[in-house]
Amino acid sequence: MALSPGDPAPDFSLPDAEGKTYSLADLKGQRVVLYFYPRDNTPGCTKEACGFRDAYGAYQEKNVVILGVSTDDAKSHAKFTAKYGLPFPLLVDRDGAVASRYGVYGLKKFMGKEYMGITRSTFVIGPDGTLEQVYLKVKPETHADTVLADLV
Repeated sequence: MALSPGDPAPDFSLPDAEGKTYSLADLKGQRVVLYFYPRDNTPGCTKEACGFRDAYGAYQEKNVVILGVSTDDAKSHAKFTAKYGLPFPLLVDRDGAVASRYGVYGLKKFMGKEYMGITRSTFVIGPDGTLEQVYLKVKPETHADTVLADLV
């Protein structure tokens, strides 16, 4: 079942690169941009993360929390964050359980090979915990600006 605006956002509790746990319940009352991406240090994921980094000040002005999620481990997230100066946390979803709850983890194909992975997607969660926007199959180069422009 695909999630749609107006649906309650599935709860999550995930650690970042330093081991600090972030949960949706703790973020109640704040608007959250929860973006799922396939891998640290890949071209598309780097463009997307840097887009959110470059627009971070504008997101802060709107009191929006940005959280990135992938199945990479904490060490990979720490290197990726340091290399590109990312000012927001990247969360570790090693088994894809949270991505599965959001409907963005499953069988993928690349160069004739099948594997389990995350489909690049973003969810804007309102202060009341409901989904305000759902972005599937996003363009990494312009995505951060698209989401920002859609925030009311």
